[in-house]
Amino acid sequence: MRQVTVTIPDEYYDNLIEFLKPIPDTVVDNREEEYNKKIQEMVLERVKNSKPEDYVDARESVQRLKLKYGF
Repeated sequence: MRQVTVTIPDEYYDNLIEFLKPIPDTVVDNREEEYNKKIQEMVLERVKNSKPEDYVDARESVQRLKLKYGF
């Protein structure tokens, strides 16, 4: 048996899954999709609950990292 990893546009996903279903012993693993949805939900929740004063300029953020970790 062989394993294949495929990256396709979202609009083709459902058609591909329907095509693969009739093949015996086919396993469709979409854990990555579930993982990405959980991350997206978490990020949206954080954005919703953040305040403007919580944001840091990118340059300032890099400087903080350099100071903290000695880069």
